[in-house]
Amino acid sequence: MTEAFHDQTALVLFSGGQDSATCLAWALSQFARVEMLGFDYGQRHAIELDCRARLIDRLKAINSAWAAKLGDSHTLAIPTLCVISDTALTRDVAIAMGADGLPNTFVPGRNLIFLTFAAALAYRRGISAIVGGMCETDYSGYPDCRDDTIRALNHALDLGMARKFELLTPLMWRDKAATWQLAHDLGGTALVDLIREHSHTCYLGERGARHDWGYGCGQCPACQLRAKGWRQYAAAAG
Repeated sequence: MTEAFHDQTALVLFSGGQDSATCLAWALSQFARVEMLGFDYGQRHAIELDCRARLIDRLKAINSAWAAKLGDSHTLAIPTLCVISDTALTRDVAIAMGADGLPNTFVPGRNLIFLTFAAALAYRRGISAIVGGMCETDYSGYPDCRDDTIRALNHALDLGMARKFELLTPLMWRDKAATWQLAHDLGGTALVDLIREHSHTCYLGERGARHDWGYGCGQCPACQLRAKGWRQYAAAAG
């Protein structure tokens, strides 16, 4: 554990997906106390928000020390993001690649807005460490997931709130196989199985089909990345 984190509280962006569940476990291994924040922005896969309570309850069962560290779970409704977005995550349209080279699942400004709201909440609650699952190693090309973007926003938040924040992205340089491995390193098979069974990643909100890697349509970019990472992780694990 990083010594500087021993007596600190972290605020984790916790959507109920694989990446945020892994980040939550990581934060619980690093910090003295952990709060969580999810966003309801009119996403098609809002079912992810329903997964959070089950994940939190079962995390407590995996590790009693984690149970003692878990603090408040917050949800912010920001429907305006859906109103101004015209994407496959906020509209009932087919997922496709856009003319700009980005998939139409990209919600412009989403992570910038999420982290700004998170910093505002952290400011009020006296928290300086904010943990997010952004990653540019194995992702869909979203520019607001890139390390340069997060670093620039971190600087802007520090200046704009006259407070020193630390935006932590433990998955930034990990591919999905490494994310599965991190979950195993943090909580063993119990945590891996929990993420497989109770987290949600599918952009279409599909939880009817059960795959080796969990529930989802199996075809959207999020499912494909999760499935590919699972295959690579399982093969390496033997």
